[in-house]
Amino acid sequence: MKKSAEYWIKQLHLQPHVEGGYFRETYRAEEGINKGHLPPRYGSARPFSTAIYFLLKSDQVSRFHRLRSDEMWHYYDGSPMTLHVIDLEGALKQLTVGPSSERGEQFQAVVRAGWWLGAEVAEPDSYSLAGCTVAPGFDFEDFELGGRSELLAAFPAHREIIIKLTSET
Repeated sequence: MKKSAEYWIKQLHLQPHVEGGYFRETYRAEEGINKGHLPPRYGSARPFSTAIYFLLKSDQVSRFHRLRSDEMWHYYDGSPMTLHVIDLEGALKQLTVGPSSERGEQFQAVVRAGWWLGAEVAEPDSYSLAGCTVAPGFDFEDFELGGRSELLAAFPAHREIIIKLTSET
């Protein structure tokens, strides 16, 4: 029996995420790294690692955002999810987490620290269930939601995807 997005939202106790979609933190390392041993971009100590479930419906997008840490995305269920990333040199890349290596999908994909990331479900009338592991661990202090005008000014060649994966405000 094929599961629905609503099934997973209820089963996994997912909540709305500020960037779009639904999530729940599933792991936060008890040990961490002191601020003095982290790069200067971190304002305080961080756990070694954190992990979440993330579900995105096909009528939603994950809006462009970036973190100060690397993110490892893992595919679990549903349709493939396309991760649109703008790297530090301004190049736009698409990484697809999904079940079919024959179609160029990956079970795991890495988004490097500082890269802009937005996502969408690859197939209509469906959802994608993934996981995301962050190291050093996630803190909302490290999260930056991209503003449309800021991203358009910085990356005018990527206008179409920026408009699709940002809000006007």
